[in-house]
Amino acid sequence: MVAVSARARVLFVGGLGRSGSTLLELILAQHPDVCAVGEVVHLWERALGGDERCGCGERFTGCDFWQRVGEHAFGGWSALDRDEVLALKAQVDRTRFVPRLARGRLPEEQLAPVRRYADLYTRIYRAAAEVTGASLVVDSSKHASLAFALRWAEDLDLRVVHLVRDSRAVAYSWAKQVRRPEVVDTEAYMPTFSPFTVSGLWTAQNAAFHLLASRAPVLRLRYEDFTADPRGTVRRVRVFAGLDDTPDALRVLDDPPVPPRPFHSIAGNPLRFSSGPLRVRQDNAWQAALPPQSRAVVSAATWPLRLRYGYVGRRRPDPREAP
Repeated sequence: MVAVSARARVLFVGGLGRSGSTLLELILAQHPDVCAVGEVVHLWERALGGDERCGCGERFTGCDFWQRVGEHAFGGWSALDRDEVLALKAQVDRTRFVPRLARGRLPEEQLAPVRRYADLYTRIYRAAAEVTGASLVVDSSKHASLAFALRWAEDLDLRVVHLVRDSRAVAYSWAKQVRRPEVVDTEAYMPTFSPFTVSGLWTAQNAAFHLLASRAPVLRLRYEDFTADPRGTVRRVRVFAGLDDTPDALRVLDDPPVPPRPFHSIAGNPLRFSSGPLRVRQDNAWQAALPPQSRAVVSAATWPLRLRYGYVGRRRPDPREAP
């Protein structure tokens, strides 16, 4: 692989899917000092393996941005052994490995594969910044295990946004059948999960990011607060990420709204293919559509963290509250 240098600054958006990460990433990507790359954790299977469509509309192999990134990072994507990368991913990037990755120290036999894995992402982030001239790369992979692996990278300035949404809304969203427009040669859909399964995933992922906050810079945001005040939220995220608070970064939120420019994203919500004006609004359909039994299951199973996040009763979390 080609030699690379310089420290990459990355904003990792973490949490459970269906919490608004694609929307946040899309807004951040509207300013040239940000390069948003979608869910890089899926690059190995979906882009290199399935040649799926990038957020720009082109297949991965036909996207000039991603081909240039591969050249800068590795001397071309063909220089990578995908099976080897997937084997390394299975060895490092699993939720069950989070307790190990959260330790203050790792023995060399465990640290070496973690750093090899994290270096793959570091090279991609650095290459994306070089290709675009951006100061910040946004990765919305969400998986806590990847965020924990990245904290061991030697040349990465890692900052994490922990994005939280009411577990009942998340459960309702994961029950819906959503087509994946990035798949070209066949018709494919995102997986669906039962309310009980979503409850476990929601609790595990969010609890993991609480643990990560003791190891890396973490900013927690609620989806409901983001959609209620997108301008204030974007400003807060940009400052946290070390970017200037410039009005130009919010033009996509103007009224009348300015159509968003496409960004080169791997995987994510179908929203990334939208070409129309971006209107940020809170989706509360779950309040009427989530069946009572499902609501009861999710409410009971996720009660402790829902209480902490202000979803129980009238308590709202203090934005100054430590993660």
